[in-house]
Amino acid sequence: MKLSLLVFTLFVLLQCSDSRYVSWLPNRLVDAVTNKTSQITNYVRDKGRSIKNFYVENVRNKITTYFGTDNDIDPPGMEDKQTRIKRKFKNYIAEAELKENKIFDSIAPQKVEYSCSNDDPAIHMTTPQILALHGYPAESHTVMTDDGYILTIHRIPFSKNSSNKMSPRKTVLLHHGLLGSSADWIIAGPDKGLAYILSEAGYDVWMANVRGNTYSRAHISRNVDTFEFWNFTFHDVSQHDLPAVIDYIMELKGWDVKINYIGHSMGTTVLFALLSTKTQYNKILRAGFALAPVAYMSDIKSPIRLLAKFSDNIEYLMKLLGANEFLPQNSVLRWLSKHACEINHYEEAICENSLFVLCGHDERQFNKSLLPILLGHVPAGASTRTLVHYAQEIRKNGRFQQFDFGLDGNMKQYGTPLPPEYPVHKITLPIALFSAQNDWLSSDVDVTNLYVQIANPIEHYIVPLKEFNHIDFLWAVDAPKLVYDKLLELLEEGVSRTNYNQDIDTNELRMVTEIS
Repeated sequence: MKLSLLVFTLFVLLQCSDSRYVSWLPNRLVDAVTNKTSQITNYVRDKGRSIKNFYVENVRNKITTYFGTDNDIDPPGMEDKQTRIKRKFKNYIAEAELKENKIFDSIAPQKVEYSCSNDDPAIHMTTPQILALHGYPAESHTVMTDDGYILTIHRIPFSKNSSNKMSPRKTVLLHHGLLGSSADWIIAGPDKGLAYILSEAGYDVWMANVRGNTYSRAHISRNVDTFEFWNFTFHDVSQHDLPAVIDYIMELKGWDVKINYIGHSMGTTVLFALLSTKTQYNKILRAGFALAPVAYMSDIKSPIRLLAKFSDNIEYLMKLLGANEFLPQNSVLRWLSKHACEINHYEEAICENSLFVLCGHDERQFNKSLLPILLGHVPAGASTRTLVHYAQEIRKNGRFQQFDFGLDGNMKQYGTPLPPEYPVHKITLPIALFSAQNDWLSSDVDVTNLYVQIANPIEHYIVPLKEFNHIDFLWAVDAPKLVYDKLLELLEEGVSRTNYNQDIDTNELRMVTEIS
């Protein structure tokens, strides 16, 4: 006890007194106490740093926006995620406008700070090459639309394990969404990619590519770097691209074949636009399966809604986003793809949210190991006018309508002051809708509105995971269990639901496709 008291007294004296007043103490004792004091001080400081680091990494960073933390200022209060996203996106728009730049160029770093080499060769492979890498047969087919665009569509004609090398009669057409391509369906790999799963289930799998994406950047008379080439929206895809692809498959396989259509996001939009305007295709297809369907857009959480207020000023919006192609492949994501092998947590957040900024993000369902190959193939290209078209719908309270050219333009184009609304009630094809509760682009309200208006709904299936979002339909870790099992079940059940289509004469099919 006395020794403890003595040590404590010496400790206080050393801390509170000047060194010249303690010179009478033995040097060894002074040094020992000083060293012990330094150790205690350093220990406290280290613990303080550890606590601070723990707070930063596990508390503060969790409540700041996943677009990246603000290093200069603390986050403004405990605002909710949507408010943070809106604030951050508005900052990007303001910065882009100030610099007379495109929005996403303001996100991209100006200088590459490090370099690395990519080990995965699939990052630079095409869709057929990736299929071949995994042992699957792959085909490329060239289709020309009636307005001159040259499209490339990809095909898995039969399973890699099939003893019969003939293509099965069961046929499915997969159609990607905005900024996507045929690669979307295989990026997740043979165990989780929908194209592989369908092939193993005995389907002849076709994968579309819309005009302007990586595989369809050609026209018989227009150069790809001109406004004329990019002057299209999803309406043009529905009226020209999709019919050309469907007709091509029918001509190749026979007019008695029945095509199942599976679309994601914009891939569902073009299906609804086609079936409601060229109604003969309701009799040609077997059934439709809409993953994250986008038609009505009244309840949107995506930052795309922030662009809606500019949609009446098309020239300004085109200047802001790019006059021709939106978010081209050589912009932000190509840089991120090149360096994804050495990203830290901060860059990883930017990576993920530059890609998912329009669609939402579900961290637990996102397989981060896919990031390099994913960024090597997405975005695959889309016209800015398509994004403007969606923004116009949001501005019109979600009205599912054709492109708005303004009062004078509408009178010239349609003969009416407002663009025509797509007559969804004319859709008679059996359709199953798949939606998710955390989908920023395809809300429960809008999908339900669509469900009650189509004439022959199969089912509205809501993914039983609250966090599941728009992109998860393609690449989620549990997509096979949460979505694809149900999809395969409905594909098989759809036979009995669409028997009335089977009796149509093949000559009649040829005739109806010529009516447009």
